[in-house]
Amino acid sequence: MNSPLPVPPSRRSPGSAGAVRLTVLVAVCCLLLAGCSAAASSGPDTDGAGGSGGRMKVALVTHGAKGDAFWELVRRGAEAAAAKDNVELTYTSDADAAGQAELVRDAIRDKVDGIAVTLAKPQAMKSPVAAAKAAGIPVVGLNSGIDAWQSAGLLEYFGQDESVAGRSVGEKLDSLGAKHALCVIHERGNIALEARCAGVKKTFSGETEMLYVDGTDMDAVAAAVTARLRQEPDIDEVITNGAQFGLASVKAAQTAGSRAKVATFDLNKDLVGAVRDGSVQFAVDQQPYLQGYLAVDSLWLYRTNGNISGGGVAPVLTGPAFVTKNNVAAVARLAADGTR
Repeated sequence: MNSPLPVPPSRRSPGSAGAVRLTVLVAVCCLLLAGCSAAASSGPDTDGAGGSGGRMKVALVTHGAKGDAFWELVRRGAEAAAAKDNVELTYTSDADAAGQAELVRDAIRDKVDGIAVTLAKPQAMKSPVAAAKAAGIPVVGLNSGIDAWQSAGLLEYFGQDESVAGRSVGEKLDSLGAKHALCVIHERGNIALEARCAGVKKTFSGETEMLYVDGTDMDAVAAAVTARLRQEPDIDEVITNGAQFGLASVKAAQTAGSRAKVATFDLNKDLVGAVRDGSVQFAVDQQPYLQGYLAVDSLWLYRTNGNISGGGVAPVLTGPAFVTKNNVAAVARLAADGTR
């Protein structure tokens, strides 16, 4: 800004010097305010809405199959956090990796203020996550991708270490005296499911074999488990990767006339009843409600206060926790309410 030209002494009025000083003071204040505004815009938004002044918009994009009870728990947790934080939440899902990637691109086009995403197939999500970052949209991960979230450029991660969970199950099978386990994987190529069964095999001293099934067809799942139990009558333990598959395997064992016990990763209200009556030995709870809640809440905290859970270098673990006949009563009420 150019300084005002001085008024010749012979033409100054008695108050002209004060007027000049006032003009300079106003100009300096304007410059200071402009500088403060520019500095404030360089960090996380403090109005919680990407600078728009309205409600913050968050997209939660998962690989969950439609109607899956597990993903309903994730969604309910996310909705609870959104209600608390006054966030406008959009939940979408697609079990197909290419479809999920396109949903992330849709969220970018919608100019959301944050994205929470699962990395069941990390390579497919690499490009859309990079596009979100290029657009200045923070992205956090949940549920799947604990070994890939940092390399993918995500800000934070919330979930269970699936390899640790699998190894814990293998150790538990040893303590129960099992000898031959069948680990059922309902989605080929899903790194979380593969890591669980690999973990079981690593620590279980008995024999572990994998059975791949089509998780979108429950009748086909039951038929495949029944057939394998008839082919391998010495299988004494079936491990599944979802509550509904555990319940289907209980019926499959009965149909096959097998004495195999059933245990599962993940929990829902129907599975709680099966643990209580002993038809399912135990469930491994990774707390999906908590995963959804923390993912949305973390984006709000980052936008409004610059917080980063785990410092951006460590995941926030939500499991594993074993639910057995001895402690199932403690979670039964919560499961009935749809939060566990």
